[in-house]
Amino acid sequence: MVTVKMNRMWMRLWILLMATVAVLNAHAAHTRVELLLSHDSIRPGQTVTAGFFLRMDKGWHTYWQNPGASGMPTSIKWTLPPGLKAGEIRWPLPEKLLEEDLTTYIHGGEAMLLVPITVEASAAEGEITLKAEISWLECEVACLPGSDTVSANLKISREDIPSISNQKITAGLQNVPGSGTSLSATVRWDGPITKDTRTLRLEWKVTGPITDADFFPSADESFEITGPTERLNAPNGTVQLRKTLKKFAGDWPKTISGVAVQINGKDRVGHELSLQIGAPSSSSPSGPDNAPSPGTSQSGQPLWRMLLYAFLGGLILNIMPCVLPVIALKILGFVSQAREDASRIRAHGMVYALGVLVSFLAMAGVVIAIKAAGHRAGWGMQFGNPQFLVILTIIVTLVALNLFGLFEITPGAKIMDAAGSLASKNGMAGSFFNGVLATVLATPCTAPFLGAALGFAFAQGSGIILLTFGAAGAGLSFPYLLLSWNPSWLKWLPKPGVWMEHFKVAMGFPMLATAIWTLSLSQTHYEDKSVWLGIFLVILSLAAWVYGQFVQRAGGGSLPGRVATFAILLGGYFLVLENQMEWRNTSPVAAHSGSGRSKGPIPWEPWSSEAVARARAEQRPILVDFTADWCLTCQSNKKLAIDVASVVARIKSMNVLPLLGDYTRTPPLIGDELSRFGRAGVPLVLVYPKNPALPPIVLPEILTPGILLDALERASQ
Repeated sequence: MVTVKMNRMWMRLWILLMATVAVLNAHAAHTRVELLLSHDSIRPGQTVTAGFFLRMDKGWHTYWQNPGASGMPTSIKWTLPPGLKAGEIRWPLPEKLLEEDLTTYIHGGEAMLLVPITVEASAAEGEITLKAEISWLECEVACLPGSDTVSANLKISREDIPSISNQKITAGLQNVPGSGTSLSATVRWDGPITKDTRTLRLEWKVTGPITDADFFPSADESFEITGPTERLNAPNGTVQLRKTLKKFAGDWPKTISGVAVQINGKDRVGHELSLQIGAPSSSSPSGPDNAPSPGTSQSGQPLWRMLLYAFLGGLILNIMPCVLPVIALKILGFVSQAREDASRIRAHGMVYALGVLVSFLAMAGVVIAIKAAGHRAGWGMQFGNPQFLVILTIIVTLVALNLFGLFEITPGAKIMDAAGSLASKNGMAGSFFNGVLATVLATPCTAPFLGAALGFAFAQGSGIILLTFGAAGAGLSFPYLLLSWNPSWLKWLPKPGVWMEHFKVAMGFPMLATAIWTLSLSQTHYEDKSVWLGIFLVILSLAAWVYGQFVQRAGGGSLPGRVATFAILLGGYFLVLENQMEWRNTSPVAAHSGSGRSKGPIPWEPWSSEAVARARAEQRPILVDFTADWCLTCQSNKKLAIDVASVVARIKSMNVLPLLGDYTRTPPLIGDELSRFGRAGVPLVLVYPKNPALPPIVLPEILTPGILLDALERASQ
């Protein structure tokens, strides 16, 4: 291993020796350099981009940041006035040069090396000169060192004035890897291990049509990823590459970095990657080859920690607004059970927990089935299904009507009242259905810890998905299981009495509000036709009243009452839902603005990876809000943290680009982006710094104005 490293050192010394000889023989430089600036004038506190435009003679080349088996990268030494600070070089995508058993990464023809230069807020106004000494190694057959001193003038004033070179620099930014959409990639050890050589397998989901792919590694002193690349057979839409890693010293590396390259004919697109070996950078393609080792997750986090996050997230769901109506029913149930036998109370708690767990495991089964079919699954995805919203609205309305006392469950009750009244009953079936309903209503909400845990789970195999969903279900049911297992804690509750009937009716109102909310969500899919669902709910209420008044309270039942109930339901269904609303035949409608944001104080624009790339190229801060109409946490963030005066003012003063990612209909592109950041659903709020070299700031699920203002302040630096 040391011998290989020494051989590389001697090879580079030999190149330098040959280059020195060539210089002594007075060879002319074959590379010309020009220093360009994105602005002629810039304000204090802003950033200007410097571009080193290199033009090489035909057949000559310079080297990338990782030159490969030989060569040296171009270096820049700045001489800047006080108050200016230069960042790191942003390298364009290189070419791969194969010569016998050597691989190098080069720039030929023309290349633009970009450097962000920050003008401090305290910088004095006036005309200044930026000067830099740039050194390179240029090669054809022999190699020559080259250098030049270049300069450019910049004015610091009260206005930003783009230069004539701005368009050229913007075009150069498009050639920098990572300026487009990012990849969902994994890397893991593959194949046998020798003393100092090991193979790696890289896999990622492609972002467009490609004819070939490659990986250009970053340089590292302790190991080398060799140039040859073996492309493996992979499922459609994915790329699998095998690379060889040679270790020089120390332990085997835990991370690698470099550029994934997608090739389509003459077009090449690069994506910067920094990957933990054996773990995904965002969300990994599913499959048996990607299964994590026992006790660890593919995100590099211990499995026990992610399961703890899932449990805590499920626990916190109990205080989220989605689940509050069901909590009220459980409180009513506890009051009724407070004086019962302890074993019966425990049984109720266990049956409720069973209802929650069965529901969570059923959702896990749906996720596994969707992934097996090659589709992407997400938390709350069922709320993007219009038929699900219609059915849920009907069920929740029936629950509310039952709480109001329009009809009651009896031993001979059929489907209609069974669906609507189970939730308000104190029997075992009622406890189980309460658990099911709590789970269904919890899915539009994302609690702290839960987003990270589910984002982890959705990228794993079937076993870990089941474990994670089970842990979340255990967290949601834990408080009720704990109370039922300690009946003595229920003694503080008031004694059962007439007040319980009044409380039961009062609880019908939050349940009715839930029905109105789910009804409003249907407008996203049915537009004006959603009013017919409201009309059907009125007809359903009439049928429930007729059934309760003339069947259940008629002393043994009434045939005319049953016929009238059936006729009202049947007529309402076919005349309203089928004929007018056409609830089973939804078709795509116009683009959805997302949560009414188009009418708010912030001028949101639709999110796209291209919009992010353009704004980053312009060094403009970006606020991205991935949201959905059915996500109550998202709506709370909007009203309490985003659309507040202080945040709106800061967005406008910083010229922040606000981008809205509407996940209401669960579009796949946004699902991919959520997975890239380790989230299984919304909300996800990102703040991109104006410095394009810095990664986005990922904010927590529940926001405050202070959290947003702090992130925006960091993004402006």
